[in-house]
Amino acid sequence: MKTICIFCGSNTGKDAVYADATRALVQAIAAASYRIVFGGGKVGLMGVVAEAALAAGIYVIGVTPRRLLEHEVVHTGLSELHVADSMHERKVMMSTKADAFIVLPGGFGTYDEMFEVMTLTQLGVHDKPLGLLNTAGFYAPLMKFLDHAVEERFVRAEHRDMLVVDDDPARLLQRLAQWTKPQVSKWMDRKPG
Repeated sequence: MKTICIFCGSNTGKDAVYADATRALVQAIAAASYRIVFGGGKVGLMGVVAEAALAAGIYVIGVTPRRLLEHEVVHTGLSELHVADSMHERKVMMSTKADAFIVLPGGFGTYDEMFEVMTLTQLGVHDKPLGLLNTAGFYAPLMKFLDHAVEERFVRAEHRDMLVVDDDPARLLQRLAQWTKPQVSKWMDRKPG
């Protein structure tokens, strides 16, 4: 792993614990000498990522859709800033530049990015690890839902477990570095032949 893609919110949430955990993750990334690619924002947790990473001397790549650039919520002091024509193009660009992904608290865009990466891994499009920093139990309800999807036979347990979940940033990075993709088919009910 050389470059970590961080998916996170354009808001900071109601508790300072989210921004604090974001800074701790950036410090762990700096200690491991990784680069960062993220959504390029200067607001919310994205802004926290940018400022903490630049302060730590990390090479930071931002990828923003042109529409957000027009709204002036993009950080212009990054090591690199790429402008995509659409949200889809942005996700493709971020995915191409990353060796691994970490999801922080966020909203719909963050969840969309996370589930797209999980789906691409499940289908064998790529084999990059995906981690979820479960700050203050933020993602506990989601994990319960994913367990329910396994119980109801819509998701294999092996695919649910592709998502590496931890509440400690340094430990999460270590686990991502050791991750291997499960070698199991997506389809549970597919008939042979």
